[in-house]
Amino acid sequence: MKRKMTSLLSPSWSLRRKRRLTHFFYTVLAFILLAAFIYGHDFLSFSRRSLHSPTTILQQVNDPPLPIPPSPPPPPPTPSPPPPPPPPPTPPPAFSVGKTPEGCDVYRGNWVKDKSTRPLYKESECPYIQPQLTCRTHGRLDTDYDSWRWQPDSCSLPSFDAKMMLESLRGKKMMFVGDSLNRGMYVSLVCLLNSQIPESSKSMDTFGSLTVFSLKDYNATIEFYWAPFLLESNSDNATVHRVSDRIVRKDSINIHGRHWRGADIVVFNTYLWWRTGFKMKILEGSFKDEKKRIVEMESEDAYRMALKTMVKWVKKNMDPLKTRVFFATMSPTHYKSEDWGGEQGKNCYNQTTPIQDVDHWPSDCSRTLMKVIGEELDGRKDFPVTVLNITQLSGYRKDAHTSIYKKQWSPLTKEQLANPVSYSDCIHWCLPGLQDTWNELLFAKLFYP
Repeated sequence: MKRKMTSLLSPSWSLRRKRRLTHFFYTVLAFILLAAFIYGHDFLSFSRRSLHSPTTILQQVNDPPLPIPPSPPPPPPTPSPPPPPPPPPTPPPAFSVGKTPEGCDVYRGNWVKDKSTRPLYKESECPYIQPQLTCRTHGRLDTDYDSWRWQPDSCSLPSFDAKMMLESLRGKKMMFVGDSLNRGMYVSLVCLLNSQIPESSKSMDTFGSLTVFSLKDYNATIEFYWAPFLLESNSDNATVHRVSDRIVRKDSINIHGRHWRGADIVVFNTYLWWRTGFKMKILEGSFKDEKKRIVEMESEDAYRMALKTMVKWVKKNMDPLKTRVFFATMSPTHYKSEDWGGEQGKNCYNQTTPIQDVDHWPSDCSRTLMKVIGEELDGRKDFPVTVLNITQLSGYRKDAHTSIYKKQWSPLTKEQLANPVSYSDCIHWCLPGLQDTWNELLFAKLFYP
């Protein structure tokens, strides 16, 4: 036991103990230095805070909170954009100088005998009337047929002013396009103007399908172009066109339309030639094709196709702000006297007075095709087409046809001579006569739309 204690207290044991204490001391010192380095900032902050008195700390705690600055006012509302300016007023139609009175329907009325103002010219004074229309020259003795004036129910037509019409045409080109009924209207207008034009400054010339009335002092022309379907057809020869098997080429208006370009006023018509009683034959392709593809269409569909093609041409080739386009509706025939309560088997021959029944509608005038005209032409926004509704007012005039009083192109047989009804022309109209009224309506719609 004593040896053990002695060995524990020996110098070597003491030396080893000092070395262990030295290592421990340095380890603790290193730990303290490391902690001081890491947490020194916190110790410094704590020591600084401890220098303040408890009162100061409490005062800071009890101080009221700093006021919160007010929020900035919201930005003023963005003002609404100003309303768009109203659209500019629609410019008046070209050539117009006034307006038809409100509520005036120039197509509803009656025929009034007026020998004081009718006829508007004499047949003998107008050398441009074709012999097919010169009724007095060919023996018509009754004189009332050219003495009727159209009187609308709610207004009056403006008087036809030839000088005003001529001045408006100065430097212009006016065209009538269609069949022989439109040619009659064309000749009527020439006759209405004729007396106001010096003989040396006017002429009429025909070039195939085109007839041109030149007004040299006015640098103007009034022209007629033969195109009974408006589209290309096998009836386009202006003199030889009596074709029983009529064929119309689909959508083919440009072959004719190239003659209409540059016109300032165009008056179209097409109707009678579509009334074959059968389906219309429509050519898809060219008349020059060896094998022709022909399809049949109902008259209504074929007629609509023609009007759509006409409108397409107008929109492409005419300016709605500078030009005017008119379309004359169907011209009635009077081949069935039963329509007006007459004797069966009779027609317009020997008729001398108009029909008085205001509700009379000509039986040969298709209401279906009339509806097509309304659907395709009335109220167009893209290019206005003025419809001249001549049908019903002309339907009253069973007395105004050329009947037998015209040039006959073939000698009449004994049987025909014995029965004038058999060769009476109840399609075309004497001039002067009904078609002068058509031009009065054209005048009213051109200058007072």
